[in-house]
Amino acid sequence: MAVWDKKILWSFMILLTGAVGQPYTYPGNVTVNYPGPVCAVKGSTVTLHCTFTPHKSFIKDGREYPLRIIRVVWCKNHEICQGSTPSVYDSKSDTNNPRYQYLGDKKGNCTLQIRDIRREDDATFRFRMETNHSAGHYTVTSGVKVTVIDDPQMTIISSRNQSLIREGQTETLLCISSCSFHQLEVTWFRDDHALSESGPALQLGPLTAEDSGNYTCGLKTNSKTRSRLYEVRVEAAEEGESDKVSLIVGVVFGVLLALGALILGFFIFKRKQEADKDQRNVGGDVGQKSPDNLYSNILPHAEPDRLSHPQETGRDVEEISYAAVQFKHKNQARYDTMMLHLYRQVYSSYL
Repeated sequence: MAVWDKKILWSFMILLTGAVGQPYTYPGNVTVNYPGPVCAVKGSTVTLHCTFTPHKSFIKDGREYPLRIIRVVWCKNHEICQGSTPSVYDSKSDTNNPRYQYLGDKKGNCTLQIRDIRREDDATFRFRMETNHSAGHYTVTSGVKVTVIDDPQMTIISSRNQSLIREGQTETLLCISSCSFHQLEVTWFRDDHALSESGPALQLGPLTAEDSGNYTCGLKTNSKTRSRLYEVRVEAAEEGESDKVSLIVGVVFGVLLALGALILGFFIFKRKQEADKDQRNVGGDVGQKSPDNLYSNILPHAEPDRLSHPQETGRDVEEISYAAVQFKHKNQARYDTMMLHLYRQVYSSYL
């Protein structure tokens, strides 16, 4: 009987070992990266940036089985978000609260956005992934803590840390509170008149006298959060600085004008030199040519009585020679042809 009882005991141990002694193993580690603690203003929008790395597969009895994500869940104030635990978002549910928007996917992005933050959202939020096999289900229990405050007192700070600014400069005013917030929509006022800007940063510049005034900011959804007055005074630029700028501009203009005059004078001088050189060259060529050879083709056609007046002919030749000096030429053959044609016209007028 004792032997039989021992056999039964060993059989039970073997069965128990087979049931719980075959754990799953995984080629890699599963991770979920939550943001740090978040402070949210009531009525604002908060984005919980989140990434995860799921198990790709698991190994059992020496064999590897692939895994794929089939469900993602966000819940609050629950350790593992398992089973029928109330959730704020469930990828398999058609009745999710529209205030909670899942901006992630089933591959590695688990970002959740919470709109119109309420007091009930002051909680710890956790993300859970589920696969096509229970071996891949996982929840990282650390989660992200969200703190909700009702009516924070907004404060304006300046990028220059001074309220007196000169014309032409730029300025950035920031609307902040003691709570770290995301995507906060605020309303800006100047002398109690609302401005069009709605972000936490107000860009001013280039500044003019019209930008002077008392600035305030507050949450769009809560008028009780209005900040204290922040005075911005824009003063005109100093006269000394204006005179200095005018003097610099005048000096630069004078230098450029003088430089232009020098360049123009240089080109005029060079052109005059070239003209004088050409005139001397033309005069030399005309003086070297023999009048008899130059006009040999013209004189036979002239009437005897015309040729009997050497004074008139000499005067005509001098006038033609003077006119020839005025021509600037580069091709001597073309110049001689033109001169012969001119002489023909002169003598033909006497025929």
